[in-house]
Amino acid sequence: MKFVFIAKHRAIWPVAWLCDSGFHAWLNGSPSARSRSDEELGGKVKASFMGSDRTYGARRDWCDLLADGADCGLHQIERLLQRFAGAAATPALAEQQRPWRRTSLTGSSLAERPNQK
Repeated sequence: MKFVFIAKHRAIWPVAWLCDSGFHAWLNGSPSARSRSDEELGGKVKASFMGSDRTYGARRDWCDLLADGADCGLHQIERLLQRFAGAAATPALAEQQRPWRRTSLTGSSLAERPNQK
């Protein structure tokens, strides 16, 4: 993020040289509505995911949260799951993938059939 770079290097160069943007507003500002909402829903999403023994996906977690009365969207739940449950969900997803299989043989002795009209 650009503001993190500015914060690290503001002792070396003046902030006015580095940017003409809202660095000071970012530095002194409160968390955004999105980050506050993510913070509030994060614990609920994690509890739902862990309660399902790490088998539920975003849609099921979303349905659980809607049933509990949470105000959230599917994409928000997907993003939160990727943030803190992505590493935990990766081995389970790898086991579910089917192995690659060859679907046609080259140099086969099988006779080719002509196209039928």
